[in-house]
Amino acid sequence: MAKKLWGGRFKSDQDELFWKFQSSIDYDKELAQYDVEASIAHAKMLGKCNIVSKAISSSLVKGLSGILKSIEKGIFKIDPTAEDIHTAVYIALTKKIGKAADYLHTARSRNDQVVLDLKMYCKDKIAGLVDLTKRVQSSLLALAKDNIDVIMPGFTHMQHAMPVLLSHQFLAYINMLERDVDRLIQARQRCDEMPLGSGALAGTSFAVDRKYVAKLLGFSKISENSIDAVSDRDFVIETLSAISILFMHLSRFSEDMILYSSFEFNFVDIDESFCTGSSIMPQKKNPDSLELIRGACAKIYANLYSVAVMMKGLPLSYNRDMQLDKEPLIDSIGTSEQVLGILIELIKTVKINKESLKTKLKEDESLFALDMADYLTAKRIPFSEAHYIIGRIVSYAAEKRLKMSEIPLKELKKFSEEFAPDIAKIFDANRSIVAKKSIGSTNPLLVRQQLDKWKKRLSGHQKDKKHN
Repeated sequence: MAKKLWGGRFKSDQDELFWKFQSSIDYDKELAQYDVEASIAHAKMLGKCNIVSKAISSSLVKGLSGILKSIEKGIFKIDPTAEDIHTAVYIALTKKIGKAADYLHTARSRNDQVVLDLKMYCKDKIAGLVDLTKRVQSSLLALAKDNIDVIMPGFTHMQHAMPVLLSHQFLAYINMLERDVDRLIQARQRCDEMPLGSGALAGTSFAVDRKYVAKLLGFSKISENSIDAVSDRDFVIETLSAISILFMHLSRFSEDMILYSSFEFNFVDIDESFCTGSSIMPQKKNPDSLELIRGACAKIYANLYSVAVMMKGLPLSYNRDMQLDKEPLIDSIGTSEQVLGILIELIKTVKINKESLKTKLKEDESLFALDMADYLTAKRIPFSEAHYIIGRIVSYAAEKRLKMSEIPLKELKKFSEEFAPDIAKIFDANRSIVAKKSIGSTNPLLVRQQLDKWKKRLSGHQKDKKHN
């Protein structure tokens, strides 16, 4: 069993089952890079403040830098008996520089060390998720622009409602994802507080330079209360919450695409590269990628709940329960990276079945019921009365098995004398969407303006990314 950072008080080894149960190395190894980078900054600070000699500080930094290079190359070997990533790094450092490694843990605890690693991990990974989400938005924008004039039946309650531009529907998701980006950025800001120097809970008696460490590691500020710094994981919960809301939107988009690609809808075609078949039915082309994204949302929610419930009853300050924040966090971030990467490419391959959409619009003229009500309202009939009149006409058409446009004018006049020959123009999807005037509506001119706006915004993100 590897040397422990805390073993001096104990005369015997831990129970083997308990040791395996309490070990976190299987998942916190994901923090290796951040643990070493943080340790390098800590070692530099120890030397700068004369807490350890300059020679010891240089030796620590050199040894840790070598470990960091091996991590970056993917060749870092973790001692399988190590309790956690902090111990694994310590063991590797001891092999490189010998007893000098024992000075590294001066003026820090695993309590402030692990929360520092987690915050560095979250800051890095959230920045990546923001970029991936922006790229999903760009894929949706390209699909919307390629199909700018395509009209589809809009839905409420999964029933035909009104004609809308397909691009307007895609813009809805672009707007949702933008709020997800905002939430992720806000969650990242909550991680931007450097906790090292808080010690186990009360701080350290050494004259450490916390602001120097924060500057080396790219933190904008340091924590102000040592107990709070080591004992809270609200930044983890907030990150998981932002990811959960993001996945709610990704799941809804996936559900739309699953429905729209079905035989009954036939609005879109999902490329074969994102589908699988059936082991018994040769004809099947199943949108499994989208179904698995929809299903993954449940796991993402569970990860959020597990950490929130774990934290809810903990007394101050640090408790070992808090080790259980890492696996859900790492899993949610890893799943997000996979799913966003898949969607970026999947959306690029989506084909719109334009003829099928035209047929659907012609088949169901109840889509124009509100346009008919607005027609009467424009003639000074109160809307509630117009609504009632059109409702009766819809019922009449269903009873007579007629399309709305097939009802003779003389029959329409029995419902209202305000109907005139120009009512025939109502049953036109293009006219319906052009008639919308409110800002944010499906009017083609307004939708084009939105597409242009989003092109500039997303192009600006790419420029900022290159600049940074």
